[in-house]
Amino acid sequence: MGIYLNPGNMGFWQSVRSEIYVDKTGLISFTNRCINTEQCFMCVSRPRRFGKSMALKMLAAYYSRGCDSRELFAGLKIGSDDTFGQHLNQYDVIYLNMQQFLIRAKRQDVTEYLELAVIEELRNAYGQFIPAKTSVLAEALERIYANAGRQFVFLIDEWDCVMRERQESEALQKQYLDFLRDFLKDQPYVALAYMTGILPVKKYGAHSALNMFLEYSMTDQRMLEEYTGFTEEEVKELCARYDMDFEEASHWYDGYQFRKYRHIYNPKSVVEAMLSRIFSNYWTSTETYDALKIYMDMDYDGLRSDIVQMLGGGRVRTDTRSFQNDMRNFRTKDDVLTLLIHLGYLGYDAEAEEAFIPNREIIREFETAMNVSGWDEVMRVLKASERLLQDTLEGDAESVAAGLDRAHTEVASILTYNDESSLGAAISLAYYSAKKDYKLIREFPSGKGFADVVFLPLRHTGRPALVVELKYDKSVSSALQQIKDRHYTQALEGYAGEILLVGINYDKDNVNKPHSCIIEKTIKQ
Repeated sequence: MGIYLNPGNMGFWQSVRSEIYVDKTGLISFTNRCINTEQCFMCVSRPRRFGKSMALKMLAAYYSRGCDSRELFAGLKIGSDDTFGQHLNQYDVIYLNMQQFLIRAKRQDVTEYLELAVIEELRNAYGQFIPAKTSVLAEALERIYANAGRQFVFLIDEWDCVMRERQESEALQKQYLDFLRDFLKDQPYVALAYMTGILPVKKYGAHSALNMFLEYSMTDQRMLEEYTGFTEEEVKELCARYDMDFEEASHWYDGYQFRKYRHIYNPKSVVEAMLSRIFSNYWTSTETYDALKIYMDMDYDGLRSDIVQMLGGGRVRTDTRSFQNDMRNFRTKDDVLTLLIHLGYLGYDAEAEEAFIPNREIIREFETAMNVSGWDEVMRVLKASERLLQDTLEGDAESVAAGLDRAHTEVASILTYNDESSLGAAISLAYYSAKKDYKLIREFPSGKGFADVVFLPLRHTGRPALVVELKYDKSVSSALQQIKDRHYTQALEGYAGEILLVGINYDKDNVNKPHSCIIEKTIKQ
């Protein structure tokens, strides 16, 4: 067992024996199908603390020669797979944590330091095939393959740390990419190359020669969706085991969305919440709000408006194709939003091509960043939202209309009312504080159309549901009548109790009092 060559199974053994371990060994079945195929190069990018390193420890334990991991995987999903015994502990594994090399190299060349360290270990196992003068890792591996026929599984953690932490050093980045290309591309000794990081690999101008990698990223995880975080069923099982409220867990940590799996949870936060029995900010507490603030404050036309739209529960169309996959070269607001998707601060619906704020934990991070970034007008609306909600619950339609007038005045410079959709974003922002006690749903499907905004109370709150219909330059009575005519309240499946029907109209020609409101109470049995 070595540091880089065949590191053994201790890392994964520690994961399995932890109080909470969620079985993701099905990933091995997928990588087994990719070994020695055109699909053997995989770059899997996810936000920090989303289980990337744990997956690599699992793969190392499964593939590494020199250890017997059969018992370790007994009872796990991969154990019943047809390919389990075929590849178990059959490969030399080279495990590289690029973050460690970047730290330890200091002023020394990073790739040179890496090559010397790994070749030293290779000499211990295959010294008879490696000439003393050899200092190039690719050359050493070529000789091992030519003489011993050995293929390798390469596991590379934090592959992109050079791009993230040496953003100004383009020469270092180019040298690093040259190294990876020469080290991996078109090499017969590669059985599988699995890289993880936060950023995908493909777009570095003319220097994009890592095109052999298939990318599995937060904009499209492809076949790896269920291994990106915890699935809804996995979180339900954990909540049942720890007697935690599943609805509250969803409110806090759900929201990452892919094509097949529509509910993916932040694994770090779910584990911490279960162990501590408290729902709180766990993932965001591992990094300061400055990481988000820097990008929120970038001066791209429409970026502030988009963020306000998402704070109000809306989604914004995002073109992820122009993003250069680094943290420095931004051309449009879409590039900034795409980076926030990769960092985990935004969710992304690949089918609709829309970005959104996924859950309460992330919303609170946006609040903190805005509070210190001079978003004073938005913060005033958020702070006033508690009073607006209370006026609504008390049925005080006049005060609600006046509160909406004030909120509109505050955000008018950022968010322009053009239609009912933009009005919906502003109204949702004005009711911001309701997110503590309600699940907010924009464009709620009712069977006969869509209710504009529905506030479903969380079980523990005891508050009534709210069905809000918005009209732009029409009449407030027509908004209320639409709720009744289209039977919006009947679509609230599983809900019984008091419902407030709220009709709101915005009159663009009424400068002094543009909003009007009507509130009516009903009961759903």
